Amino acid sequence: MRLTTKGRFAVTAMLDLAMQGGKRPVTLSSIGLRQNISLSYLEQLFSKLRHHTLVDSVRGPGGGYIVARDPAAVSVADIIYAVDEPIDATQCGGKENCHDEHKCITHDLWANLNRHIFDYLGAVTLKQLVEEQKIRQTGVAQVSAQLSDMREALSARPRTGISP
Repeated sequence: MRLTTKGRFAVTAMLDLAMQGGKRPVTLSSIGLRQNISLSYLEQLFSKLRHHTLVDSVRGPGGGYIVARDPAAVSVADIIYAVDEPIDATQCGGKENCHDEHKCITHDLWANLNRHIFDYLGAVTLKQLVEEQKIRQTGVAQVSAQLSDMREALSARPRTGISP
């Protein structure tokens, strides 16, 4: 089973959009620059996301996209489903015809894996992902500030004539 670029990029773009806080519309070009996703690919994805009412578009100067629902009500599974991304570990696509038109002996194993994956992705919300990113960014900013303070303190020390 694999999640293709379509699903990964859709989740990444929605997370980027949600991280902007919904204060004003976000352009696809700005998302593309931050996430290194082509504009034409984002246009395709956002057309599907809009069709599934996950995003709203705002036209005109200052236009772009905003998250259409409360991020706490949007799951990763919703996003992946919206862009027609199949999450299926079975060889037959769930049709139970994987072994000479019959269900193979491992079909139930893979079907149960599909359910677990879908349940997990359905339990992870856009809001949770935004909060996790904010925590990471805060941690990085704090470490960066501490390093800067240490550099400043070291450069302010009086130098002796003795080299280290």
